[in-house]
Amino acid sequence: MIERVVFDTSTLVGAALKSGSKPHRALMLTLSSLTLCSCEQELAELTEVLNRGPFERYLTRCDRDGFLALIRERAGKFWIGEIFGASLDPPCRDPKDNFILVLAVAADADLIVTSDQDLLVLNPWRGIPILTPAQFLAQFAV
Repeated sequence: MIERVVFDTSTLVGAALKSGSKPHRALMLTLSSLTLCSCEQELAELTEVLNRGPFERYLTRCDRDGFLALIRERAGKFWIGEIFGASLDPPCRDPKDNFILVLAVAADADLIVTSDQDLLVLNPWRGIPILTPAQFLAQFAV
């Protein structure tokens, strides 16, 4: 049974950018019936990315702030500091994505949702399925 889900930052950005998109629908499904798992590192990265200049063309400041508030309020927060230094076997080929794997361990996550090929090639990682938003929706949408 799936209960705890980790979304990588780029998938959260995709959900913020386009209402009704597969990342957005996957996130809404998660928020409605599962636990979205996050950590301060991911929340800081999400905030930094959404506040970059190019996103002003796609999202108003109000929309960005509202999305960030939704994630901060609804996501379960997990501490990854103690685990972060632990060896990851196998690690992600993009070291910047390793914290997503660490978060999945810290949260005892059942699933990782991502569109990032560097994470998808690891599917499954330590028994944790790694699915695209479309795959997640196909398996779990009612």
